[in-house]
Amino acid sequence: MRTEALNLPARDAARFLNERMPAGLFGGVGVAENRVAWRLSPEPFWLSPITLAAIERLGTDLLLFYRALASLYQRSARGNAPAFIAEYLDRGKPDWVIRLGRQNRFKADIPGVIRPDLILTEAGFSASELDSVPGGMGFVGAMAEAYDALGYETIGGVDGMPSGLAAMLAATSGLERPTAAIVVSQESNGYRAELTWLSDAIRARGLGETFVCRPEDIVFTEEALFLRLPGGEERKIEILYRNFELFDLLNVAKSDLIVYAASHRRVKVSPPLKAHLEEKMCFALFQHPLLAKLWKAEIGDEVYGRLMTLFPRTWVLDPRPLPPQAAIHGLTAAGEPVNDWMQLAPLGKSERDYVVKPSGFSELAWGSRGVKVANDLPRDEWGKVLREGLASFDKTPYILQRFHKGKRVKVPYYETKTDDIAILDGRVRLCPYYFAAGEGVKLGGILATVAPADKRLIHGMADAIMGPCAIREDGY
Repeated sequence: MRTEALNLPARDAARFLNERMPAGLFGGVGVAENRVAWRLSPEPFWLSPITLAAIERLGTDLLLFYRALASLYQRSARGNAPAFIAEYLDRGKPDWVIRLGRQNRFKADIPGVIRPDLILTEAGFSASELDSVPGGMGFVGAMAEAYDALGYETIGGVDGMPSGLAAMLAATSGLERPTAAIVVSQESNGYRAELTWLSDAIRARGLGETFVCRPEDIVFTEEALFLRLPGGEERKIEILYRNFELFDLLNVAKSDLIVYAASHRRVKVSPPLKAHLEEKMCFALFQHPLLAKLWKAEIGDEVYGRLMTLFPRTWVLDPRPLPPQAAIHGLTAAGEPVNDWMQLAPLGKSERDYVVKPSGFSELAWGSRGVKVANDLPRDEWGKVLREGLASFDKTPYILQRFHKGKRVKVPYYETKTDDIAILDGRVRLCPYYFAAGEGVKLGGILATVAPADKRLIHGMADAIMGPCAIREDGY
């Protein structure tokens, strides 16, 4: 086997990539003799032109979706749309978080970086969730640079991630070359290395003055926020990119000063301080039959139809009893309409293609934490997961979501134990990174994560192949 780019033997290509890859970008892990902590393929993950076209179109669809979600939430909070929209999205959040997200000065703000998790299936792909505070931006950028040196042209190219984030920061701040602080909290410290790579790449390309810092490095005055650089110099921050979740806000040093500065227009913050936009239950609200006309009025019939196909069927695990004549829309158990969630408990493994996971605003709601795959569990454990999810409704709502199994793919990788190329039989998750800039979005790159076929959840792990995507006629 030889690569198509420099015509190197695949084993030599993998060794070349290993040497070019900065150590420690994935979860802060890296060792001298093997600079990457995941399986490395000697070539990018190949996508067909048809798949790429669908992913490129999806970016605009998701931008419209976020705008509609922000609009419907505000309308619901004001009493101009069904009250249950805001009631669901505010569930489990303290009053100060709700008040912060409802401020008029933030009402039109949406996440500047949009990353769906797309499971490649036999029928296309399914978006298991959306992430508006995603990891991996610098990781994908660094890998694109390494594969480019090998001779491959990846989707987005070597400038895709730096230029995409720089364009978003400029558009959000309203400045051509803003001074931006990427604030990494202790909770998200594993992303510091890759974000440092990304901020360095932005400055090296002359796209803006972007720096990674700790919350403790922020200096507050009544007029502005400033960033204290290592040499003692202070720079006025014009836009702050928060690489921390809102559930952790009170544990972030100087978060009260950041919130004050944002609320008084001293600094722009992205993603916005709006916890309701980070709820996985938004899929369930999108699919609610009583809201279909509202969604269509916001985004149009065509986009609505595409997203209904993209989002897996999702329900909020709401424990409140239904009247006898009612049923949960679109949910059946053993062929019967469901009126009580516990009707799902006796189902056999083959009948429960579901996952249960916290919706948001929880330390369990990111990085596949808290996710339970129903048909992996013994029946007693499955019933326990349902009961615990229902019991948590007032504090941390959970969702029930249809599980779509990924299609099988075969991808070459470098096996360090044998110093040779092996083939992984796996399933793939595609993570495109869209950057909102003005009225549109820019696709900066696509991360492919190929996990062994026997793994139920696809995420970054030592046994997975992780790499950028490229386009080829015979791709997936």
